[in-house]
Amino acid sequence: MDTKHIAKKTACVVGGSGFVASLLVKLLLQKGYRVNTTVRDPENQKKIAHLLQLKSLGELKIFGADLTEEGSFDAPIAGCDLVFHVATPVNFASQDPENDMIKPAVQGVLNVLKSCVKAKTVKRVVLTSSAAAVSINKLNGTGLVMNEENWSDTEFLSNEKPPTWGYPLSKTLAEKTAWKFAKENNIDLITVIPSLMTGPSLTPDIPSSVGLATALITGNEFLINAMKGMEMLSGSISITHVDDACRAHVFLAEKESASGRYICCAVNTSVTELAKFLSTKYPQFKVPTDFGNFPSKAKLIVSSEKLTKEGFSFKYGIEEIYEQSVDYLKTKGMLQA
Repeated sequence: MDTKHIAKKTACVVGGSGFVASLLVKLLLQKGYRVNTTVRDPENQKKIAHLLQLKSLGELKIFGADLTEEGSFDAPIAGCDLVFHVATPVNFASQDPENDMIKPAVQGVLNVLKSCVKAKTVKRVVLTSSAAAVSINKLNGTGLVMNEENWSDTEFLSNEKPPTWGYPLSKTLAEKTAWKFAKENNIDLITVIPSLMTGPSLTPDIPSSVGLATALITGNEFLINAMKGMEMLSGSISITHVDDACRAHVFLAEKESASGRYICCAVNTSVTELAKFLSTKYPQFKVPTDFGNFPSKAKLIVSSEKLTKEGFSFKYGIEEIYEQSVDYLKTKGMLQA
């Protein structure tokens, strides 16, 4: 009897063409999983070329599915043991976050989970949330520690509508919706809560999070301001290597004792501290270090203690995270070698 064949599990990765999801597909194939993944338009060869290349690693099927269409995840999820819901609508420039981000994020979670209930084979669902669902609050001071008990303040976000409020609100409401539905329908749900992710990407375009994390190096004024805005809103600049985030997803999917939410964050810093570090490490990139009266210390940290206590260890610290991100930007022609 071919026991190897029996042991092969099938995982579905929802939203496969993205930064995290395409690397997750790769990791799962390398670990011997059969993988189904969903993209909005499987006919668009240019947008899925990086996924098609992964077919050489193992059994990969690509399905068309849309977050807002009920039933569109039935086929890709049918027969799967694990489901990773990574897809999320991101549009920071949106004039209408309610319809562009919040509704599709919440609807998408429900549609994916409904298909999981229908499939009857799914042992565990892993949802990619965000530190934006944890750390946004009106607390003052520095040295605050945020953990899995903390949730971003949805009233503050929806009433005061600070810049980019749509994204954190969509992530918070989507995760809360997932927990409610999972409890009502007896789904084994885990949520992974990564901080800002950077590192090399398989995607044709440079992911927006990489652009943000490396703004001080590329000198992009608009993105440096976005970084400051992020710190003012979320309380810190907290960074994780995308490979560690993907490894954490698989680790938690496979670890029987895992339950609940897990923050996944390797480095907690601030714009000012990060700029000092980068200007010393990369004098050639003329990293700005004077931010006037911008606070030098972060308000808070997001703690990964629960994840590391579960037995996970991060491979990449701040040095390696930036070395790999800089090398990646050079290959993309964004930095002169």
